[in-house]
Amino acid sequence: MFDYKLLSALAAVVEQAGFERAAQVLGLSQSAISQRIKLLEARVGQPVLVRGTPPSPTEIGRRLLNHVQQVRLLERDLQTLVPALDEEGLPERLRIALNADSLATWWAEAVGAFCAEQHLLLDLVVEDQTVGLKRMRAGEVAACVCASERPVAGARSVLLGAMRYRALASPAFIARHFPDGVRAEQLPRTPALVFGPDDFLQHRYLASLGVDGGFEHHLCPSSEGFVRLTEAGFGWGLVPELQVRDQLQRGVLRELLPDKPIDVPLYWHHWRNGGQLLGLLTEQLVRSSPRWLVPWKQP
Repeated sequence: MFDYKLLSALAAVVEQAGFERAAQVLGLSQSAISQRIKLLEARVGQPVLVRGTPPSPTEIGRRLLNHVQQVRLLERDLQTLVPALDEEGLPERLRIALNADSLATWWAEAVGAFCAEQHLLLDLVVEDQTVGLKRMRAGEVAACVCASERPVAGARSVLLGAMRYRALASPAFIARHFPDGVRAEQLPRTPALVFGPDDFLQHRYLASLGVDGGFEHHLCPSSEGFVRLTEAGFGWGLVPELQVRDQLQRGVLRELLPDKPIDVPLYWHHWRNGGQLLGLLTEQLVRSSPRWLVPWKQP
């Protein structure tokens, strides 16, 4: 039988990105957390953590994390049927990987009321939509929103829709760099804005216009900052239409090539044995997401 106090210590260290914060969350000393991790490693016969900054799970550590997260969700179902089992009466907490643009636009409205009704707390891990699935594969989250359709082993994926992006810039930037009108072949030599090193949306957009290769760009790992820099004329960028409708209406931002958007599919991934709560959250997302996301058409 597993000793779930040891598994809880492992989960806390990974989720809180360190032994000190894990100790605070569990109400233990840092030494006690360290002893529990050492005892867990002694029982499984190999390391469960790579002692880095932050600590990361080993392969066996990821498998144990997957297990403990699913057990937490299944325990919640039992507590609903037998309330006496829930001695502490604490709200359930779900750790979810989410892309920054969803967090900045539709996510809060889609799940806010649900979290209040279900007494649910969220730990949101912000990741690019192309790499969020790595968090599930590592056993660090119970669910994620990402652009990949294929789920990891033991999980399901559901298409929510697509987020529409438009290539935008400030009027002053357009006047400065494209006095004779915007041509696709000019874009690689014009400063762009990219969210981060894992963001290849601009590459896809340029390829769709028949332009390949590298391009000049700033890096800005913030959805809100990305819009502010675009408005300030730092560069052109692909921005979620949902996020800048007001700026487009007021003319603060303009589309470089009208009616040439690019859509990114968003899939909701969750563990198959995630219990009733994850099932209800999935139903909520499938039901509400069409209010903000456009239908996805496979290229």
